[in-house]
Amino acid sequence: MPEPVLAEVSVRAPAKINLHLGVGPVRADGFHPLATAYQAISLFSTVTARPAEEWSITCTASDDIDVSSVPLDDSNLALRAARLLAEHGGVTTPVSLHIDKGIPVAGGLAGGSADGAAALLACDTLWGLRTPRAQLLELAGRLGSDVPFGLVGGSAAGHGRGEVVTELGDVGTYDWVVLTNPRGMSTPAVYAEFDELTDGQSIPDPEIPAELIDALAAGDVRALAGSVGNDLQPASLRLRPELAEAMQAGLDASALAALVSGSGPTCLFLCEDTGHARQVADVLSAYGRAVLASGPVSGARVL
Repeated sequence: MPEPVLAEVSVRAPAKINLHLGVGPVRADGFHPLATAYQAISLFSTVTARPAEEWSITCTASDDIDVSSVPLDDSNLALRAARLLAEHGGVTTPVSLHIDKGIPVAGGLAGGSADGAAALLACDTLWGLRTPRAQLLELAGRLGSDVPFGLVGGSAAGHGRGEVVTELGDVGTYDWVVLTNPRGMSTPAVYAEFDELTDGQSIPDPEIPAELIDALAAGDVRALAGSVGNDLQPASLRLRPELAEAMQAGLDASALAALVSGSGPTCLFLCEDTGHARQVADVLSAYGRAVLASGPVSGARVL
């Protein structure tokens, strides 16, 4: 039966943004089929796993991120990931997990999913399981739609509920201003609003625009700006109309594109380069915490 082979392991995993989020009609199981283009950006959380007498989890934050709403029980995705891997690998030794949050909570940046991905890799390394990549991704998919991408990183296409991840060719580096909001949004509430807004409409099966795939393959930031989109954005803006003002301010400040990240409330602004991003961020600081980030970056990695 596997036992820990290391005293501790720390893994860093990135935030996720959706360059495109196409949403189909709700299915019988309550999920919506998705076609999304993911990109991992340079905001990170780190999960450290150590052998322990009992399962436990703690959380602190980098910068001024509020972690008061992060659960510290078995509902935490990182702890669920550790327990799932232990069951899969026949491990009986508990771990204590510590999360150092560098990704805003409930911000549409898949911070919880990044924690889950980081915990999977940290525990796999701690226990010396060497779980095949395909199996680790399958376990990640059981935990949540965005967890597999936390392992893959880069730029990738997501289908199904988003959990079926295929890497996309991307030769570019893109500079973003990430405008965070201290008040999170409920993803289920945004999807419910989407269902209400689209009730009675014929919704086509979602697809990633060919123009976006071509833009990434060419590393063309302006072409990418013209092809990003988010089908959830109208629902998010209906629930939080003030986000539209911030998005317009970013565009007025010369951002190439503005969109809501996932279900929100974080807003994203694509810029020409780092200097341009600083200029846009200066304007947007009046609307919240404006952070510079770049992408794509790699998925979960052992430190």
